Amino acid sequence: MMTVHSMLPRRAHVALFAAALAAAPVAGAVIPGDFTTHSALTLSGKGPWYRLTLPLALQMDARHTDLRDLRVFDADGRAMPYALVRAAGRREQAETRTAVHIFPLRGADDSAPPHAAIRLHVGPGGTLLEVAPKAAAAAPAAGVRRGWLIDASAVKDAAQQLLLDWRSAPGKDEGFQRFSISGSDDLQHWRALGEGQIARLSFNGERIDQRSVNLGGRQVRYLRLLWESPREAPLLSAVHVVSRRTTEQEAPVLWSDPLQAPRDKGGDYVLTLSVALKVEHLRVDLPQDNTLAPVAVAGRYTLDSGPQQQEPWMYLARAILYRLPADGAPGVNDRIDLPGKAVRQLRLRVDQRGGGLGAGAVTLRVGLRATEVIFLARGRAPYALAVGNAKGAAADLPLTTLIPGYDGRGADVGSAVLAGPPLTLAAKTPLATATVQSRAWKRVALWTVLLAGVALLAAMTWQLMRKPQE
Repeated sequence: MMTVHSMLPRRAHVALFAAALAAAPVAGAVIPGDFTTHSALTLSGKGPWYRLTLPLALQMDARHTDLRDLRVFDADGRAMPYALVRAAGRREQAETRTAVHIFPLRGADDSAPPHAAIRLHVGPGGTLLEVAPKAAAAAPAAGVRRGWLIDASAVKDAAQQLLLDWRSAPGKDEGFQRFSISGSDDLQHWRALGEGQIARLSFNGERIDQRSVNLGGRQVRYLRLLWESPREAPLLSAVHVVSRRTTEQEAPVLWSDPLQAPRDKGGDYVLTLSVALKVEHLRVDLPQDNTLAPVAVAGRYTLDSGPQQQEPWMYLARAILYRLPADGAPGVNDRIDLPGKAVRQLRLRVDQRGGGLGAGAVTLRVGLRATEVIFLARGRAPYALAVGNAKGAAADLPLTTLIPGYDGRGADVGSAVLAGPPLTLAAKTPLATATVQSRAWKRVALWTVLLAGVALLAAMTWQLMRKPQE
């Protein structure tokens, strides 16, 4: 038996499919009017990508912890592609090139290592002042130059390379030179650090110098170089130590404005946030001198909605807060580090044996790692950031998708900042107002097309069922 579906004209299928495709994006599309908070943006830099550090006040205006209800719009109300990146700590390295003092080590060509027959004179701070033979009659000409003692006590960071410069006459001190490297912190006890090799080659008016020696990031006060091949060391003219200092920078932290935490029935201070946040730090205002308060912090994701649906408190941290005199000025510890779990409420329980925090509400500040919004600017300016949509769905892209091949370098990422204070929907920006008016009729028209298609399908089905079968 022939089905109703097969009897529909081909052009009816095409019309219905086109209507469905046209209406589908509208159902999931968002417009600026769907959001409660709008902020105009000011861009600087080349772009086309721009980076905005999301202010904590805007983050607290969102309706979702993961910021799924965040969008960036152009002047025509079209959403632009973006990525959300939590700011991370950075490691910075700086190299320093330091000229160091050197002292020749002399001995017979076939003698034991020359350090057994030298006298060392060390000044304040461990700086070498003199390296001389023990025998008073010994002269530099009495033995060959077997190596060099290097005073690296002025280098405070990890030594990465040793750079050697030496004088040589044409045809002399050329070729490859190999030597052993030892290190010491007191000039008495030495430890082997490996071997080094330098080279100088010349031919037909051209010259190649290999004068660097890898030290592997060690920290050592003194270095001893003893030549093995050839047995006589060259006359060094200068020695530099290349050191590297690594500094760790914490991820930037955003702090909220002061928030009041009233006491509950049990005497604990309870702070309720407008949205669940991944709080990493808590700061307690300690206005009174000579305050000492052991505290415990707990949190929970949902609000207290009655004894039957109450979520239990989750332990987060303990600390001792104080404001005590120290060297004529108050020493203050008012910060508590938290594990960064998403919480909507925070409870501060104070051990009253320390005297408490005083009467009335306590002022708290929450701190969390900054979130960056990186977006691809297209369309017409001005651009605007919008948050606050309870029905928002995640639309952010991975950063490597937004910026193909991104590795933190080489991409033209400009800066974006808020052009002014955020505006609520009640005081819409011209961008939001124009967009709502210009796009509302499109949504109505597309839904009308879809409903008309459904009505056409129903009418054709009714006609086919009335037609007697042959």
